[in-house]
Amino acid sequence: MSSLARLAAALPVAALLLPAPASAQAITVLPDQMSTIRLSNRDVNHIVCVGGEIEDVKFSAEKAIAVERAGSDAWVKFLVKEVDDMGMVTRSYVTTPSEFFINCNGAIYPLYAEPAEIPAQTVTLTPGRPQLARANEELLGPLVEEERAVSVTLAMLQDRVPASFTEIAPRSGTITIAAIPSAQLVERRRLAIEGSGLSVSEYRLASDSDAVLEERQFLDRALGTDIFAVTLDRLSLKAGEDARLIVIRREDGE
Repeated sequence: MSSLARLAAALPVAALLLPAPASAQAITVLPDQMSTIRLSNRDVNHIVCVGGEIEDVKFSAEKAIAVERAGSDAWVKFLVKEVDDMGMVTRSYVTTPSEFFINCNGAIYPLYAEPAEIPAQTVTLTPGRPQLARANEELLGPLVEEERAVSVTLAMLQDRVPASFTEIAPRSGTITIAAIPSAQLVERRRLAIEGSGLSVSEYRLASDSDAVLEERQFLDRALGTDIFAVTLDRLSLKAGEDARLIVIRREDGE
């Protein structure tokens, strides 16, 4: 794999980025399985479809519920019943659970919602493995193998990782490479790319002494058994400096 300097004319990294964090309390649910959640029975609850639009929300029309949707967002409000008895107003809040079936990005998210006296909630509908694989196929499928490596590498180096890439716990501890015994590597981030047979890691590289680096030096089993591409953000390192190393593997190899 060529160095970062040769990636300047590469394809733009695909979008489908993670949304900005919401201020309300957050709940994350997956498709095709009933999720029991608690929603505010006083405030407006927010539902967010990651990577697509909310196409439909089904619920019992007989219940005191108001639902609005627009694009990737929907809002759920349990209606308050007010009774005015000669100027004395009493309010009754919904306590009966309700079921919602939300069509998001081609998948169904069944929710069993329990109304409660809590602040507004944000429910994030996250893609399951089939949806992630489909999104990755749309991003990377049209590209030849080398272009895929360029796109994934730039996504990591530019910190613009698509939401369809799945975070995996990075390896702990320091890694050493036989070709550069003075260098120490720490894995900062690892992601699986569902449906592509690839995984990618970012390492922080430090050295106790000045070093001239070559990407082929990192074709080492300590970084994976089937390495597809290696990219450094710099090819010379002074003592005490850091470099970023991106390693792409086939078949999620260790």
